Amino acid sequence: MLDLKYKTILLVALPLMVSSFIQSVVLLTDVAFLSRYSTLAFDASGNAGLLFVTVFVALAGMSDGAQILIARRIGQDREHAVGRIFGTTIFTIGMLGLILFLILHFVVPIFLPQYSRDQELAQAQISFLNIRSYSLFFGIITLSIQAFFFAIGKTWVVLVSSIIVATSNILMDSIFIFGWKFIPEMGLEGAALASTFADGFGMLFLLVFLIYSKERKEYELFKYFAFQWKSFRELIKVGSPLLLQGFSALVTWTIFFTWIEHMGKDDLTISQNIRSIYFLAFVPIWGFAATTKTYISQYIGRGDFDALKIIQRKIQLMTLIFLLICFHGAILYPETLIGLINPDEQYLKESADILRFISGSVLVFGIISVKFQTINGSGNTHVSLIIEVISVLIYMISSYLLIKVFKMEIYWVWSVEYIYFITLGVLSIGYLKMFDWKGKKI
Repeated sequence: MLDLKYKTILLVALPLMVSSFIQSVVLLTDVAFLSRYSTLAFDASGNAGLLFVTVFVALAGMSDGAQILIARRIGQDREHAVGRIFGTTIFTIGMLGLILFLILHFVVPIFLPQYSRDQELAQAQISFLNIRSYSLFFGIITLSIQAFFFAIGKTWVVLVSSIIVATSNILMDSIFIFGWKFIPEMGLEGAALASTFADGFGMLFLLVFLIYSKERKEYELFKYFAFQWKSFRELIKVGSPLLLQGFSALVTWTIFFTWIEHMGKDDLTISQNIRSIYFLAFVPIWGFAATTKTYISQYIGRGDFDALKIIQRKIQLMTLIFLLICFHGAILYPETLIGLINPDEQYLKESADILRFISGSVLVFGIISVKFQTINGSGNTHVSLIIEVISVLIYMISSYLLIKVFKMEIYWVWSVEYIYFITLGVLSIGYLKMFDWKGKKI
């Protein structure tokens, strides 16, 4: 069991934050290389990257479900159940990953040109996804192992994996995008190939580490490793709402960027600049989100309900502190941040103005994310799904009105971020205050 000291919470969350930061560096490196290669490659990687992340987050939702279940069993002193959950997770994510790969590889290329205003951009996105989609097979193993280490609080292992992914991706980006010696220049497809290989290296490290780890023996992972229908039903019950949450949130953002593309190429490039920097804000939010789920699930499993408010309060405070550390540049020097990824002065000022404008919405999200993840950690994932669906519907309606009906400038279009996060927060806090959520059995 994890204790409630700030130091322990930070020891769990910090590797996740550094891991998220490294992933953000990978994203920034990709777009920095591609913005210097061509504007088409930059825009295509942004839109196609969102499609890939949307599908990957669906897999991650099932992984989050496994994390919650494993943490709960540890809190209940039922360590023997961990191996069966782990084995079932690999089989379940494997089946889902294969389906999503087939959709990305064969279905999306049929429909993407029909919804894109720029056919050259659509074809570039298809080329990117044809390569990037293979990363889903690496993700099957990676996400399953991550769920186990997140649940037991050994998050530094995931950090090391992220470092391997980042360093290999940066090195291969420079080689594959622009070419080097006997390796030809591949541009956008080179970026996709570099990221895919890097994901494979990260997966290989996690697999080897797990095989030789003491935790494998302690929890007898491979002794109880099997696909079990009971564990499958539990995983689907807890994980499928999380899958749909992540998918609905990111598919909404994908549609949002498609509508921005219809506004014009300049507005799309400006928005891709913002999106790239925006992910820095999620470094502490994602790190403390995973920490919240583990803590809440473990302490509910032990029946220590008095500790839950202490967990929330401490993680909220730490989230805000680290948000200011990671994202203060969006307020103080946004032009410098934007210039790192896209130095084209044509887009610099407007991108920086919007980034500074929406920085407040990130602080709102930092506060309410702990409340929202408390619902997930308690096992009430069907409720969090309802909250997510309502929030994204309001987000989509607002986006449609601002873009399609009122035809607002891109600056005001981005105000929808405030609408989404405030809605998510009001609904989450309302549920936690008005309903009995602590007794959920999973």
